[in-house]
Amino acid sequence: ETAMHREEFHLKFFMCVIQSRQLVRTPQRTAGEASTASIQKPPPDTDVLKRIYTVDDADTMEGIPIVKHDWIMTHEEHHAAKTLGTGKAIAVLTSGGDAQGMNAAVRAVVRVGIFTGARVFFVHEGYQGLVDGGDHIREATWESVSMMLQLSHVSVEELTSPSSRKGGTVIGSARCKDFREREGRLRAAQNLVKRGITNLCVIGGDGSLTGADTFRSEWTGLLSDLQKSGKITAEEATKSSYLNIVGLVGSIDNDFCGTDMTIGTDSALHRIIEIVDAITTTAQSHQRTFVLEVMGRHCGYLALVTSLSCGADWVFIPECPPDDDWEEHLCRRLSETRTRGSRLNIIIVAEGAIDKNGKPITSEDIKNVSMSAAEGPSLLYPTLAPSPVISECPLSPSVRLFQLSCPLAFSCPRALVVKRLGYDTRVTVLGHVQRGGTPSAFDRILGSRMGVEAVMALLEGTPDTPACVVSLSGNQAVRLPLMECVQVTKDVTKAMDEKKFDEAMKLRGRSFMNNWEVYKLLAHVRPPVSKTALHTVAVMNVGAPAAGMNAAVRSTVRIGLIQGNRVLVVHDGFEGLAKGQIEEAGWSYVGGWTGQGGSKLGTKRQVAFQETLPKKSFEQISANITKFNIQGLIIIGGFEAYTGGLELMEGRKQFDELCIPFVVIPATVSNNVPGSDFSIGADTALNTICTTCDRIKQSAAGTKRRVFIIETMGGYCGYLATMAGLAAGADAAYIFEEPFTIRDLQANVEHLVQKMKTTVKRGLVLRNEKCNENYTTDFIFNLYSEEGKGIFDSRKNVLGHMQQGGSPTPFDRNFATKMGAKAMNWVSGKIKESYRNGRWGEAVHPSTGAGSPVPELTEDLVAGRIFANTPDSGCVLGMRKRALVFQPVTELKDQTDFEHRIPKEQWWLKLRPILKILAKYEIDLDTSEHAHLEHISRKRSGEAPV
Repeated sequence: ETAMHREEFHLKFFMCVIQSRQLVRTPQRTAGEASTASIQKPPPDTDVLKRIYTVDDADTMEGIPIVKHDWIMTHEEHHAAKTLGTGKAIAVLTSGGDAQGMNAAVRAVVRVGIFTGARVFFVHEGYQGLVDGGDHIREATWESVSMMLQLSHVSVEELTSPSSRKGGTVIGSARCKDFREREGRLRAAQNLVKRGITNLCVIGGDGSLTGADTFRSEWTGLLSDLQKSGKITAEEATKSSYLNIVGLVGSIDNDFCGTDMTIGTDSALHRIIEIVDAITTTAQSHQRTFVLEVMGRHCGYLALVTSLSCGADWVFIPECPPDDDWEEHLCRRLSETRTRGSRLNIIIVAEGAIDKNGKPITSEDIKNVSMSAAEGPSLLYPTLAPSPVISECPLSPSVRLFQLSCPLAFSCPRALVVKRLGYDTRVTVLGHVQRGGTPSAFDRILGSRMGVEAVMALLEGTPDTPACVVSLSGNQAVRLPLMECVQVTKDVTKAMDEKKFDEAMKLRGRSFMNNWEVYKLLAHVRPPVSKTALHTVAVMNVGAPAAGMNAAVRSTVRIGLIQGNRVLVVHDGFEGLAKGQIEEAGWSYVGGWTGQGGSKLGTKRQVAFQETLPKKSFEQISANITKFNIQGLIIIGGFEAYTGGLELMEGRKQFDELCIPFVVIPATVSNNVPGSDFSIGADTALNTICTTCDRIKQSAAGTKRRVFIIETMGGYCGYLATMAGLAAGADAAYIFEEPFTIRDLQANVEHLVQKMKTTVKRGLVLRNEKCNENYTTDFIFNLYSEEGKGIFDSRKNVLGHMQQGGSPTPFDRNFATKMGAKAMNWVSGKIKESYRNGRWGEAVHPSTGAGSPVPELTEDLVAGRIFANTPDSGCVLGMRKRALVFQPVTELKDQTDFEHRIPKEQWWLKLRPILKILAKYEIDLDTSEHAHLEHISRKRSGEAPV
């Protein structure tokens, strides 16, 4: 490109949709695109499907390899997104079971569709509304989806009402028998053709998406029949000659293959964990055992992640049935937990749990089990059976608040536990509580991103474009052939029906299997009884406290004990390490830590940043490393932990005692640690901000004509402000990474002035605490107050340290647990590599340089010593796209802006244009991007990849 083109590209970088969203695009060109000789044409579809190859693990989604094509669009193929939808119409419907976050997707489809110039229609009550037509299909406006982000189920007419109730999907969802018949699909096609709708966005599960694909495949025949019967004209048939279908997966069970997370899953986990935390309190008071049933008829994801997030004693999932003698193992497990000092037991059960024969275990089977005891712990899990009479179990008053979602009444485990152990046992069936409530921040952002990409996929569609589903792969939204994903999803159920449970687990994906393996270690493996420890590993927290730190500490301690290590905990960060505030941790030491916020070990963050770092205390730290025989170190914290790791690497030149393996686990609400896309604690802080913004918006909706300016934490990192703005529907979010001027502030004020002329008479503006040293929160508040006189009032709120408090979210608990386990495994492995037993081998010594032999070493220095001085012996464990990876801290220096304590490149910056589009800003867009057509590939026994 010429220098002029490069300059234009950089000026438009934050104003583009596709390049800024990391969204994978299908290689179709619309009719409006210019055709030039320089454009490389895609291969014919028949050849495209043959050019499939498997990529490495970095490009997989839940263990399913992503297949890519190697042709790309050139810059000349872009066109103005604001005219992409001109003359087109889009219909959006929700079908099947409702899920929190569906409304965010509907909102994004409506607003982005309108932004592109298309007409957008609501289809009320799912496919039933599509069949019935009439008022069930109504055109949407920009204002009609206002206040929709935080709601789950209110009618469109009720959106402006302060008494709006919450539930599943704003446009309704219904099971439709009519659509399963051709006659019903004929009526649906007629209703779409009469309104000129040729693009359909379906939000639902695999059944809903399969129905949409069937509808599309029959479209030509349906139009022919309608024209022959005189219900549509030839001109109408010509204008609606093909139907584009794009699916978004909305399901709380997370049972759809091809995507990391389905819309609604994270919110369902929030509901479950809220109840588990509440039950834990009463269970501890009365030393009770609680059995909780969660949804998941064919998928145990909710049960499995819940068990990791709350530290449950046992979990039952359909993918892995129990051994025949599971009853003995369950009773032994519960007894051992009580022996260690626990006052409660928690058992999590998926409603679809089965035995190895695919049948439920009945209550009679459990009541009449043999009383003989088996030896040794089991790594397999029990199954509970359906009991049609829930009244057989005396329930506590709180349980009556929940609905019974299936016949599984759990009289069986209660009878087992009470009969054999005599424990006071209660049963809670969560039921549809899991579907309700306000969607989490994750689901709002996920729904918004999916909705944006769905519109682009629809408007770029051609008659040859197959129906696709928009999925999540790490931080990227990707398009996959709909029926390929549906087929793999059906294969999981088929594998379980055929009792091929190992294959079902593999088809669930790597993430599911990793969750399973970590759970088995934490819940069902006994620590060795040997008095001689294999290694000594210390764990510490550094920097500001963050929700989820305690879950990470618990995981590292228990995994370390299971491995036979001696685990030490360090209080008050590096200062505690220097002062010798170190003690040994046993299994019960970290009991109940998973759900506790803050830092139980303490971080001792000083006013002066440098005082928290180890550089000034190398001598004392080295002495304590020797005194306590510390052979490995796990540092859980934020930017201070990362910087402290760099200083430890530097200190190795002077102190050999510092030559031990260490790993940094990012844990900070700011999400500013180089080497990781996410940090422990950021999700909890984000949800806190969203909850506050929801309440503020509700207040503004009541008072009218009011704008709120909210200050968020994050230092110089604008992650919280940007993502909270996207999740809460903010009108603007000011951050340091995207400089702004007084002209930008004035433009935002003008935008709000125009907004007050509509039916949406409120505004929300977020400001990162260090976005600009001159344009402070007070300055922006005063500016808005002055410029908005007579039009709107302004209010300001500084959220402060409430963003660091509270119980960790399910995401942070699960993320921290897996990070802690992986960190301890890595440290143990590095310690083994670093044992020299009388010789150093090719170890790097500070005095001789990399890879040099060490000539003079005394016997007491080398015998049994740990010496780790290679760059990869000090790492940051971070999440990069789809994988947890270890990156040497020294290699991350070039990627760090130390002055502002942020990474030089941050993935979430590419989401900011979505925020602006959904806030109705008039921005120029460039939709050109490298395009990949992706497929999922799977291997079955004896079958070739599909």
